[in-house]
Amino acid sequence: MAGPAQSLALRAAWLAVIAAALAGCASMPSPIDYGGQARPETWARPPFDPNAAPQILRDQPPLQCVPFARARSGIELYGDANTWWDQAAGRYPRSNLPAPGSVLVVRGYLDDSRGHVAVVTQIVSSRIIRVDHANWLNRGEISLNVPVLDVSAQNDWSEIRVWSIPTDAWGARIYQARGFIHPFLLQAALG
Repeated sequence: MAGPAQSLALRAAWLAVIAAALAGCASMPSPIDYGGQARPETWARPPFDPNAAPQILRDQPPLQCVPFARARSGIELYGDANTWWDQAAGRYPRSNLPAPGSVLVVRGYLDDSRGHVAVVTQIVSSRIIRVDHANWLNRGEISLNVPVLDVSAQNDWSEIRVWSIPTDAWGARIYQARGFIHPFLLQAALG
């Protein structure tokens, strides 16, 4: 029969094994700011060609816009896309200026109960950007190199049109945009 000292040593050994296992989980990489460290790409992506036509990846499993944008941008926000703008307040810089790697936050077309997020991949001009996003057509598809046009009167990205890949033309609907969330933590930027 084991005495109290042996029982305590056995418990301590098990706790050490569990702590070591949990330490491996805690060492997962966190979002990296623009300070020079690259983040791993989670989804397969062909080499970027700014002149390439927009495309829908057909060989990917269905995915919603939020987990796609989170993984692609490194912005650690959760919940529905329509909550991202408010969640980012005080955590991530927000602006009406696009930048590669930033997340475009779009309001729902009927009301604010719906939303969409897309990751900016290129600034084409003061009025056109390209984005990668998922589930724009509501089938869980991943779309790459998709043009987005600023149609706002003030050129402030508050109203946009999105390229329609199936029709190979600008979409007919004008969407309200909240702006862009930039993927570095405020405390890291203020450092």
